[in-house]
Amino acid sequence: MATLHETAYPRLKPDPTAKELAEIYTPTDAEIAFVRSITKVPTTQLAVVIHLKMFQRLAYFTRLAEVPDRILQHIAQATRLRGALKSGRLESYDTSGGKQRHIGLLREFLGVRPLDQAGTAWLKTVAVSAAETKHVVGDIINVLLEELVHHRYELPAFRTLELVAIGAREKVNSAYFASISQALTPKARKLIDELLKAKEGSRFTGWQTLKREPGRPTNKEVRTYLQHIRMLQQLADQLPPIDVPVPKLKQFRTMARAYDASELAELTKDKRYALAAIFIRAQYAKTLDDAAELFIKQVRGLENLAQQKLIAYQLEHAKRADYLIGQLKEVLQAFQLEGSDAQRVDAIGGSLRAEVATLLAECDEHMAYAGRNYLPFMLQPYGVIRPLLFNGLELMTLRSTSQDAGMEPLIAAVLSLRNRRHELIEVASLGLDEDRDFEWMPKAWRQHVFGKRANTLGTGWMHRKYFELAVLVQVKDELKSGDLFIPHSERFDDYREQLVDEVTFAHELEAYGEVAGLPTDAETFVSELRRELIALADAVDQRFPENVHADMVDGRLVLRKAQRPEISSAVATVDKLITERMPATSIVDVLIESAQWLEIHRHFRPFAGTEAQVDDLPRRVITTLFCYGCNLGPTQTARSVKGFSRRQIAWLNLKFVDEGTLERATNDVINMYNKFDLPSYWGSGRSASADGTKWSVYEDNLLSEYHIRYGGYGGIGYYHVSDKYVALFSHFIPCGVHEGIYILDGLMANTSDIQPEIVHGDTQAQSYPVFGLAHLLGIQLMPRIRNIKDLTFFRPEPGKPYKNIQALFGDSIDWQLIGTHLYDMLRVAISIRLGKITASSILRRLGTYSRKNKLYFAFRELGKVIRTLFLLRYIDDVEIRKTIHAATNKSEEFNGFVKWVFFGGEGVIAENVLHEQRKIVKYSQLVANMVILHNVEGMTRTLGELRKTGIELTPEVLAGLSPYRTSHINRFGDYTLDLEKEIAPLDYSGKVLD
Repeated sequence: MATLHETAYPRLKPDPTAKELAEIYTPTDAEIAFVRSITKVPTTQLAVVIHLKMFQRLAYFTRLAEVPDRILQHIAQATRLRGALKSGRLESYDTSGGKQRHIGLLREFLGVRPLDQAGTAWLKTVAVSAAETKHVVGDIINVLLEELVHHRYELPAFRTLELVAIGAREKVNSAYFASISQALTPKARKLIDELLKAKEGSRFTGWQTLKREPGRPTNKEVRTYLQHIRMLQQLADQLPPIDVPVPKLKQFRTMARAYDASELAELTKDKRYALAAIFIRAQYAKTLDDAAELFIKQVRGLENLAQQKLIAYQLEHAKRADYLIGQLKEVLQAFQLEGSDAQRVDAIGGSLRAEVATLLAECDEHMAYAGRNYLPFMLQPYGVIRPLLFNGLELMTLRSTSQDAGMEPLIAAVLSLRNRRHELIEVASLGLDEDRDFEWMPKAWRQHVFGKRANTLGTGWMHRKYFELAVLVQVKDELKSGDLFIPHSERFDDYREQLVDEVTFAHELEAYGEVAGLPTDAETFVSELRRELIALADAVDQRFPENVHADMVDGRLVLRKAQRPEISSAVATVDKLITERMPATSIVDVLIESAQWLEIHRHFRPFAGTEAQVDDLPRRVITTLFCYGCNLGPTQTARSVKGFSRRQIAWLNLKFVDEGTLERATNDVINMYNKFDLPSYWGSGRSASADGTKWSVYEDNLLSEYHIRYGGYGGIGYYHVSDKYVALFSHFIPCGVHEGIYILDGLMANTSDIQPEIVHGDTQAQSYPVFGLAHLLGIQLMPRIRNIKDLTFFRPEPGKPYKNIQALFGDSIDWQLIGTHLYDMLRVAISIRLGKITASSILRRLGTYSRKNKLYFAFRELGKVIRTLFLLRYIDDVEIRKTIHAATNKSEEFNGFVKWVFFGGEGVIAENVLHEQRKIVKYSQLVANMVILHNVEGMTRTLGELRKTGIELTPEVLAGLSPYRTSHINRFGDYTLDLEKEIAPLDYSGKVLD
């Protein structure tokens, strides 16, 4: 079921502003003339005018008794019919016989028609079409409203639209369920039935086993989890392909995950079999992703361990290096002695401290580990995990995404060596050619694969373990770069399949260019970009001598830090007064008041789409937000908040809440926050900053990683924070992943009223592909820059000289490469805009060097241009550096604030399931934003009181304040959910300045 407030169904404001009255409810001369032409009675004239203006505002006719008095008074005054309003006879018009005749005339005048039987049949087809991709009833109703207005229909009653939307959704869902169920073989149905039954002597069902998550990263756990993947593979092989639109598929998957075996068994057959099949395929795809992550993590672990062992070895054998250098010195001194060659030879022989063979052996060993050659140290730990790597490699069934499929025969060759134990093997025995199949292999690996031991048997022989390791490391790199893909997985599938087809691309290209403000013709695109780079580089070079904040010292750029702005005494005084006057409250009361302002419980609906069978839903929702957003957990929340059990609290989170639920609720908070006057003094809303903060998780997770920069096991909560201080988007990403690849996701997924065009980030956000893709998406990327003296600027033309900043520039831009692949890059950008693929999905593949992926090189080259343009502005304008510094500071302040809100459980995310961990991070963002909203409301009232007492408030003072206030909020103590207390309504019109 949907409520009126969840949709765009027009409704009247009880207290419209003077501006709204003037713009919306003032009748024109033509409208007044029309009304006077159909009736001469003043009371009737006023009634008809009111109905006319109400229809123009609502698109349906309402009763006069439902029109707010302020609107009635305004229309009466505008038509000079105040006497008719005072007569008291207006109320009888709705029951008069003339109303229907006048309504008919109004329809003719407005060019609209009521929804008749034919119109209702048409509306049902529109609803079915909308339900093909939408699941929420409110979303389907919004589509119906748009189509009704477009086709000049009078809006029917809300209940009519609701019934049409519900019926369409059930019809579409039933059709999907039936088609999937009917495609199942009897054997597949039997397998699903068995999954829903508990095994003999056990309380657990196969359905619970499907939901298994990887545990603590031990060899035994990895081995059993790979067996679990194989079991899922066997199940998935029995199922037909699932042909359902992605939005629907996600919803069905969420529904299936929320059901336990007994609940699923109670569903109709078609629905039960369809949801089970969808979930099995989804879990199989997820576990394939897990297998890839495990493989990458294990191979990367081998490399890290080998590098650590190399450092330890070099430290341990430092004395040997000193010994050998000392020996060399003595040999050289003996060689320099005067005398015959024979005398020199004798002197050299006398200087030797050991046998020549021994010294040569020590030299060979030292040279083997000289520099950064850590590869020999990979052999010993490799033997321990070799079976696990082979199992993972076999499960992934890797395929190439390019015409260069050279890795596929190499993978097959490695798998054929599974049971071989010989140290040396012949290349030809694997069906490989030493020249053709090993071009990809770096020199460091070649020295070991085809080293001295292999050469003892002649050409065409190689060291088996080094060969296996070289291929496994290359597979790891190509998986990350997208050169290899895993069929049927989600994150590691062939990204080309997720891009828009050629027909859609051609259709969207022109419109996309207009929206993004970019030429879509390759020649124009390149020429304009080249012209811009030439002009900016010349201008910066010319102005550089006058730039007091930048200098060249010994050929290296030095930027002088701008003076840190001091907090004025006026700001400090006002801030202190606000702190003193803000009324003390508890974290629960903050959530209660914010939730009631927002009516936030309306977003919490069961996944099945049926009416919520929950008593006192608002109280349950607030309790759930407190539980997960403040990290108390169900058990502690049940102890602290009376009236709910642990199971009740956890149940609502399981059955009613997914990431989409929390995002919709968060958007409501942002939109309400944006209506206040105060945030406009903190920022324009045009920019946002993205930064990550580490959230600790328990180590009992196969995919958890130790974060080198932050320390400890965990993941990264990645937040996009508006320059108005409110968080727009959040994401939970694993440690070890380049944070910058997620910087564009937040802006693309953000649907709130605050829509930034500029995004700031930390140093990790400055990779070339990120700059290139951001430019094509119409986003200005302006990250914080560290060690700028080590960064390379690229010349617009080969050999172009610069008088003052010559030392900054390196190679020139390959404009031809950009022009050749512009359409391929634009296809990616359009696919992201249309929601076919996320920016992080493509950047994850473009973030790793690839010698095969031409798209990688194209985005990299475009990124060189855009980053050079940004760096030139960065060194030329100190205000840009100040803006970036201020923006990233807001992100860091939010990270501290959200951690303050997330105070339970010592800040450790107790959930060990990835999708629940993602929800926890979104809970934390939602609750933090609700506290920020509450603070702004309190600050607005307090500032109004201060102004009345004569305190001077200026825009500069207001700009120096922040909503990240905590001193008045008590997080601990006895929590009482009092939803009966009177809560003052929000007053957006309260200005903080005159």
